[in-house]
Amino acid sequence: MNRRNFIEKSTFAVAAMGMPAIVPSSVFGKNAPSNRITVGMIGTGRQGFGQNMQGSGDGKKEMRIPGLFDLDEAQVVAVCDVDSWRMGQAKTAVDAHYAKKSPTGSYKGCAAYTDFREIIARKDIDAVMISTPDFWHVPMGIMAAKAGKHISCEKPLSMSVHQGRQLVDALEKYPVVNRTDSEFRSVRQQNQAVEMVRNGRIGKLQKIEIMFPADPDPVPPQADMPVPKELNYDLWLGPMPHVPYTDMRVHTPFDMKKRPNWMRVDNYAQGMIANWGAHYFDLAQWANNSEYSGPAEVEGKGEFPKSLWNSMINFEVTYHYANGVEMTCLQSPVSKPSIRYIGSEGWIFIENYPGTVSASDPKILLSKPGAGELDLSQTLWDKIDFIEAIKTKRKTLEPIEIGHRTISIAQIGLIACQVGGKLKWNPDKELFEGNNAANALLAVPIARKEWAM
Repeated sequence: MNRRNFIEKSTFAVAAMGMPAIVPSSVFGKNAPSNRITVGMIGTGRQGFGQNMQGSGDGKKEMRIPGLFDLDEAQVVAVCDVDSWRMGQAKTAVDAHYAKKSPTGSYKGCAAYTDFREIIARKDIDAVMISTPDFWHVPMGIMAAKAGKHISCEKPLSMSVHQGRQLVDALEKYPVVNRTDSEFRSVRQQNQAVEMVRNGRIGKLQKIEIMFPADPDPVPPQADMPVPKELNYDLWLGPMPHVPYTDMRVHTPFDMKKRPNWMRVDNYAQGMIANWGAHYFDLAQWANNSEYSGPAEVEGKGEFPKSLWNSMINFEVTYHYANGVEMTCLQSPVSKPSIRYIGSEGWIFIENYPGTVSASDPKILLSKPGAGELDLSQTLWDKIDFIEAIKTKRKTLEPIEIGHRTISIAQIGLIACQVGGKLKWNPDKELFEGNNAANALLAVPIARKEWAM
């Protein structure tokens, strides 16, 4: 068994028992500090502080998804956030975590910054974990790539098709290890369904039906508020237009658990079609074997609230692929997350997360990959995949090119709902054919030119 197989087999033997999937430190030779991948956390809010750094689930009642703290071959050496309270919480957590591993029981080695550029400038940091609001992903990713940092970037990856392509182009010029940070590919219920679809267990794939969960009701315009003393609001806005502060535009102060408010404001994110689409469109593309391409047609309708929270809601979008596959996605006030693969000889349905799986014939779910067929049973968890890819100098399971293609599907669906009618999409050129109004929406203007890439 070669080294890579050893890593994967040992990791998933543990994962199969519901315990943290951790690569033994012995694999890398006593876990010497010089062998560790040093990581800087850019963004330490709900996602960065929780799942990305500390991991989630207890491995008993809940599925354990490992974070960077679970990986002995990686070390978080710096944290950054424009909210100094969040930054402080993260630094305290890092120091406490490594103090438990220290022979002296003490550790104060985690640096803390409010400006992400200080992390990128550090020569001793190998990789960055970007867990910021969506509109910051591409500018930070490009700057990190230019500095030679390996990049794991939260999804949704970008705010526009053109912006995402900018990041992909930068990564071709500065070839660092890169990953779209999404755990869905690593969830066995999800990747096993892809495996069975790709291996023909439901015949020829014909249709994919996706449902996204309902969103909270939009909030109306809010009164201006004084900027909290712990928040560098100007740097939080970065490339976006300057507007008065209200916490319903940013995030709830002194809280790490609530979903951030910016996720529902279209200057900073693109709503559920992007947030959940980053997961489900990725799975659909994977199952359809179109990860580096996309659909040929799109049409849709949705509601656009005239409020502070103005991201599209209650939408229905249909995509057609050149191979004949039709994909629909729906969000309504009562919808729940799910994906159904329909083929010429049956179907597979996964409801909720991590997923309850059913099929037109229970025997489908008992099938095993045969010789020469796709076998995804050894898929690594996202953080393990990223760190192991850096160690072995290979591509990750979900490179940023795939993440870009995934979120492009959400973005062209959003544009279809904005302009109306059926649009023809050229996935090779990443342009709409014969529709200038739609093409004009493929780029997001940068309001503050100092942040233009």
